[in-house]
Amino acid sequence: MTRNGLVALLATSVLSWAVVPAVAHHSFAAEFDSNKPVTLTGTITKVEFQNPHIYFYIDVKGADGTSVNYAIEGGTPNQLRRQGWGRDSLKVGETVTVQGFAARKADVHVVNGRTVILADGRRVFGFSGAADPDSNP
Repeated sequence: MTRNGLVALLATSVLSWAVVPAVAHHSFAAEFDSNKPVTLTGTITKVEFQNPHIYFYIDVKGADGTSVNYAIEGGTPNQLRRQGWGRDSLKVGETVTVQGFAARKADVHVVNGRTVILADGRRVFGFSGAADPDSNP
C-alpha cells in the first residue's frame, strides 16, 4: 500500500469514528413537545450519569394505584458538573418531583427534565440550554 493510500485509509477511519457520537444525539423538538408540560412525583429507581445526556428513572403512581416507570432525560454530565452536581446527586429510593416536557409519542414514558426537586425542597438541577425549547442556538 502506498503512503497516500495509508493516509487516506487512516483519515477515513478517524472520520467514521467521529460521526458515531453525532448520530446518538437528538434535538429537543425531534423528541419532545414544548406544548406538553408535565409535573411528575415519584421514586428514583435507576440513575445513568453518562453521555450524551443523563437519564434517571422514576416510578410514578397513578390515581388507580398502578405504577408507571418514566425515563427522565437531563442535561449532559459536564453541564451538570458545572452546576455542582455529580453521579451521586440523585439516589435510588429518593422521592423527587420533575417538571419538564413529555415525549412527542403518547405511548412513550419519557420526559425531558426541566427541573428536579428533592423531597426537602432543594432543586437538583435545571435543564440544559441544549434541551431548552426557549433557547436560541
